[in-house]
Amino acid sequence: MGMTIAEKILAAHSGHNSVVPGQLIECATDWVLCHEITTPAALRMLEERGMDRVFDPEKIVAVPDHSVPAMNIKAAKMYQKLKSWVQEKGIRHFYDVGRGGIAHVVLENTGLIKPGQTLVSGDSHTCNAGALGCFATGVGSTDLAGAIYAGKVWFKVPETMLIRVTGEMQPGVTPKDLVLEVIKRIGADGANYLVMEWVGDTIDRMDMEGRFTLTNMAIEAGGKTGIVAVDDTTRAYLAERGVTPDQYTEYTSDPDAQYKVVIDLDASKVEPTVAYPHIPSNGRVAGSDRIAVTHAYVGSCTNGRIGDLRDVARILKGRKVADGVQMIVVPATQAIWKQAAQEGLLEIFVDAGASVSYPSCGACLGMHSGVLGPDDVCISSSNRNFVGRMGDPTAQIYLASPATVAASAVAGYISDPREYNAEGGEAAD
Repeated sequence: MGMTIAEKILAAHSGHNSVVPGQLIECATDWVLCHEITTPAALRMLEERGMDRVFDPEKIVAVPDHSVPAMNIKAAKMYQKLKSWVQEKGIRHFYDVGRGGIAHVVLENTGLIKPGQTLVSGDSHTCNAGALGCFATGVGSTDLAGAIYAGKVWFKVPETMLIRVTGEMQPGVTPKDLVLEVIKRIGADGANYLVMEWVGDTIDRMDMEGRFTLTNMAIEAGGKTGIVAVDDTTRAYLAERGVTPDQYTEYTSDPDAQYKVVIDLDASKVEPTVAYPHIPSNGRVAGSDRIAVTHAYVGSCTNGRIGDLRDVARILKGRKVADGVQMIVVPATQAIWKQAAQEGLLEIFVDAGASVSYPSCGACLGMHSGVLGPDDVCISSSNRNFVGRMGDPTAQIYLASPATVAASAVAGYISDPREYNAEGGEAAD
């Protein structure tokens, strides 16, 4: 029986010629990604047991991103713990405040993580890296501790869901709309402990930024990870970061690989989609209801990349954020912030009345720099809209693409971005 991409990677990292779903394996980890929120707990577990070591300091990547720059003493202490550990253990791949940004987006651009490899982190959106044809997943602090100490983690081999996307996306429709549509169809637990493997001619034409958005949100459907096979787009992306084909292994799913379920999606029929509160699967067509918003947030590891910011700038140029709406734009990394500045995007945002913040996860999970208050209504390009996710539990969070967020910020209510195709002036009739 054939194997999927994920099964082949797990077999290669567990010393087996083949593996099958449900099999328990001890899997070697090529990379461990650490940030300042979950890593200190893992380090305390190791210290309390006299196991205070790192399996390989060259295979650890540390990026403080959730609560930095620190907004209070507690946050400062967590940051200090991560930084002192990095210095003590000689961890070279450390992307400090001012040199990094949101960990998943930082990592995807380093050239460190490569196709065919394994990655774990104490963060659920680690599945983001699966767009590079690797097996990347979030783990709890206990498993994170084991990975730091031994470079290994136990997995139950997951089954795979094949998502086949074909056709041309309509103007104004983005990969974020595709993944929200899939989650709407299958439910927030529809891919529970499954690998979400994306294929089809729509994916073949999609750039890496779009693919990262797809794999990033696997966890919002309950998935173990998301994955896209390596192709010329992947190879070109890696080559730009100095990575050559001899440095990685490409895996493809066998023709007779077994899938738990197959989803077929016609991209030409997908419309700009908004996930209503309080679950990512509660998707509806953007603009279906004239819902007034008080906040608009563009950023996060899902949609804070340069292409996302260009989409926002296209809509905001020559327009103003509506009175009564607070709009925050957060480039995902320092490099993206700098590129956006060089392209004049930040000036467009500021001229429109938006606030541009520093790279951080802060507002996405209600930690700082954009926390929602009672009864606020936010349209967000992030990944979760659970009760209390971005602040007060009475706040309402609507998930959408950056383009839909920008259109809604201008209108003052949730709007269809296709009404704002031209720069400046009023929305199209």
